[in-house]
Amino acid sequence: MQIQNPILPGFYPDPSICRVGEDYYMICSSFELFPGVPVFHSKDLMNWLQIGHAFGESNGFHVHANVVANGVMAPTIRYHDGMFYIIVANFGDQGNCTVVAENPAGPWSEPIWLEDVHDIDASLFFDDDGKGYVVYPSTTTKTDGSKTREIYLVPFDHSTRQAVGEGRAIWNCALRGAASPEAPHIYKFGDYYYLMIAEGGTEHYHAVTVARSKELFGWYEGNPANPVMTHRHLGYEADIVNVGHADLVATPEGQWFAVLLASRTIGGYHKNLGRETFLCPVTWERDWPVFSGDTGKIEWIYDLGEVTIQPEDDIDDTISEGEEVLGSFSLDFAEQKAGLRWCYWGTPYESKVYYDSEGMHLKCMKRHFTRGLQGIKIGQPEMSKDDTVGFYGIRQTAVNFNLKVEVDFYPKANEAAGLVVLQASNHHIRYERICNEEGEQLLRLVQVTTKMNHAPHIPGFESVTEEEVLAEVAYLHPVITLGVEAKGQAYTFYYMDSNEERYLLIEDVDGRMINPEVVGGMVGTMLGVFATANDQMSDNTLIVKKVDYKI
Repeated sequence: MQIQNPILPGFYPDPSICRVGEDYYMICSSFELFPGVPVFHSKDLMNWLQIGHAFGESNGFHVHANVVANGVMAPTIRYHDGMFYIIVANFGDQGNCTVVAENPAGPWSEPIWLEDVHDIDASLFFDDDGKGYVVYPSTTTKTDGSKTREIYLVPFDHSTRQAVGEGRAIWNCALRGAASPEAPHIYKFGDYYYLMIAEGGTEHYHAVTVARSKELFGWYEGNPANPVMTHRHLGYEADIVNVGHADLVATPEGQWFAVLLASRTIGGYHKNLGRETFLCPVTWERDWPVFSGDTGKIEWIYDLGEVTIQPEDDIDDTISEGEEVLGSFSLDFAEQKAGLRWCYWGTPYESKVYYDSEGMHLKCMKRHFTRGLQGIKIGQPEMSKDDTVGFYGIRQTAVNFNLKVEVDFYPKANEAAGLVVLQASNHHIRYERICNEEGEQLLRLVQVTTKMNHAPHIPGFESVTEEEVLAEVAYLHPVITLGVEAKGQAYTFYYMDSNEERYLLIEDVDGRMINPEVVGGMVGTMLGVFATANDQMSDNTLIVKKVDYKI
């Protein structure tokens, strides 16, 4: 059997994996998307179906639509004593929390917020005696007043789902003074406890490093071969970059693998797809893990030989009924509803999508789609239906794609709706139907970019969002098919009438303009539909009749 990377293409970063019997379960960061934390299932590590989300309306999930790259990040999934646990930081709400479920497809419990773990990338470890622990990065203040980042461990109470006692530092990093030691996971294998972390930051200098100790709370010994995986030494011309943030899993036969994030570069150092989930084999030599031993780097294809797969009859029905969310698809919304691959941007404070015989209706929400970015604050959020964004979409999962959306929309003054290619921090391209000040019905393409003085979570954040109309044409009939075809960084926008005749609006739009280095690779491109009344109240809807996505 062959594994082809990435195993989760598109904006599915920070993977965490666990195995229960013959079944593998994996989750990823979802940032400001709703529902949050997609849950996947596989029998063979290659073919993944989505079976649900860990966070949604049923357990009071809140995330704020702002920069796309905030909110829910770096979850960990573990299984212990008949229960699945997820620990994750939601910076669109109160920080770190845990949820539990007997079935990973859901339902998941209400979150319990960790009172004494305030940093990022917390993980859970259950030892052989059943005791649980939280491992997390934090800042240590030395006696001379200097500060350093270290990895901490603290006991975890199953009944209260709280950290108990005071955390103890167990390691710092492999490279002296390394940037961003984070994403810690602990495993027990043989005579040792192994601590695996990411360091170097999640961009170009990202790396996986490992340390070990025979005592759980001992000071861990770094692997002399660190980093055990990175692509930073391959330079900026590499086709796979940002490799790091790994989690380990063993098959029932004792084969080991790592899932980890990485980014594909498109047309230079641009990461349209964000950070995706890749896989590599892991072997053990002299009590240390060796990642991708033949080449020492992530390969596009691994030949795994024979992999045992449980017969279909033995699969739990509640788990096997997952959805394919990674490939091409077509939907007729008069007959079907959107599936698990579809997400809102931010919590929908009021219902904005409904279905009838005409198709899927997306309400023209009051909030302007290009509202200026706000500084990021952590804490109890303010809930307001006027802050709901009229967006519903999917992740871009391939470098080249063709997306067609048949819609029915006749805008009034101030209203706009259509198709959008959405990246982080207000970088996007809107393909919209509008009614201008003269009352003319137009199709137009708008490119939106944002200048920022620094990251939104740093005090004093400021930004300026700019719009440029790239093309427009008159179009009177309310029913139209809007299309975008991407080949690398060249985007062609077209439209089709009821006779399915194709008309070119504009070609060779430069996708690098909405995928600059300033947005980095934290999140990936979303493709979807939007509807806004631009700061006015409206009862108008964009009716989405059909969607066709080909990769």
